[in-house]
Amino acid sequence: MEEKIVSYTPDDFEYPDKLRNFKDRPKRLYVKGKLPDPNRKSVAIIGARMCSYYGRTQAYEFAKEFASCGVQVISGLARGIDGWAHKGAIDGGGETFAVLGCGVDICYPSQNINLYREIQKKGGIISEYEEGEKPLGWHFPLRNRIISGLADIVLVIEAKKKSGSLITVEYALEQGKSVYALPGRVGEALSEGCNNLIFQGAQIAKNVEIILEELEILDKMTKEKNKKTEIRLARKEEMVYSCVDLKPKHLDEIIKLTDLELLEVQEILVKLELMELVTEPIKNYYARAGG
Repeated sequence: MEEKIVSYTPDDFEYPDKLRNFKDRPKRLYVKGKLPDPNRKSVAIIGARMCSYYGRTQAYEFAKEFASCGVQVISGLARGIDGWAHKGAIDGGGETFAVLGCGVDICYPSQNINLYREIQKKGGIISEYEEGEKPLGWHFPLRNRIISGLADIVLVIEAKKKSGSLITVEYALEQGKSVYALPGRVGEALSEGCNNLIFQGAQIAKNVEIILEELEILDKMTKEKNKKTEIRLARKEEMVYSCVDLKPKHLDEIIKLTDLELLEVQEILVKLELMELVTEPIKNYYARAGG
């Protein structure tokens, strides 16, 4: 069963604050499902319709990782990168939102009908066009301002030299949003747009972590992980762990520092290894994981 259609104007409390102050803000938004949560971070993932295997894989993986970290994924339900981004977000257990260039009661393209239905349950379908409005060509460049507007960061996965995705980038820059681009092979048409963006100053999307760090999520996740680690560790385990640092330390030195018995220290080190807190890079030498 599909969600009912609701609409919001800038006078409504529910209307997104991220769009409210723009001069060219939509006069009305139609929604099936819900609007993005204003208290959570959002990333727009955009790119080529006729994407490569590399592009669709990266769109899916980036979106899946974002979703698993609680980041909302915004895109346009188009073929290619958009569709894979929506699917990645859903598979990552998160929420995703599709901004259409037609009425929200129309699935365009029709091949994404399953995604269209799933997104309504795991996020929302959004448009400034009223019910029944067909997907006319001039609608799509205009709807891109909503995609970038709803996001905190825009990520371009693949784009040709002259691509509709670059229109979204222009809107994003006007709106003061950060733009990331996935680098591609020199000489390939689908990489030309992204490589040009990087040359012009866009940030390189070398991994998910660099974007999570800008969203101030990575630091928060690290703190939460450390907090959980502290809670999990018993007193003697904490004693052993505190003696280990990024530089590998010999077992004998750890025993001497903790004043514990050999077997006890070995058991604790094995447990810390299973918890992925300690590694043994060389026989009988131990270091904190990550070092």
